[in-house]
Amino acid sequence: MAAKKKAFGGYAINFKGCTDSVEKVFGSSPIGPSEMTKKIWAYVKKNKLAKK
Repeated sequence: MAAKKKAFGGYAINFKGCTDSVEKVFGSSPIGPSEMTKKIWAYVKKNKLAKK
């Protein structure tokens, strides 16, 4: 039996201590779910919040 795969490709994301608002991350205009995902990952990478 194969080992169980970690969720989200094995990334642990910690937003603890982040003070940015949702508007700062996503912008003030409405966007779709796929665009939200792109912006979240850009924010995570920019602030080095993900650990493998």
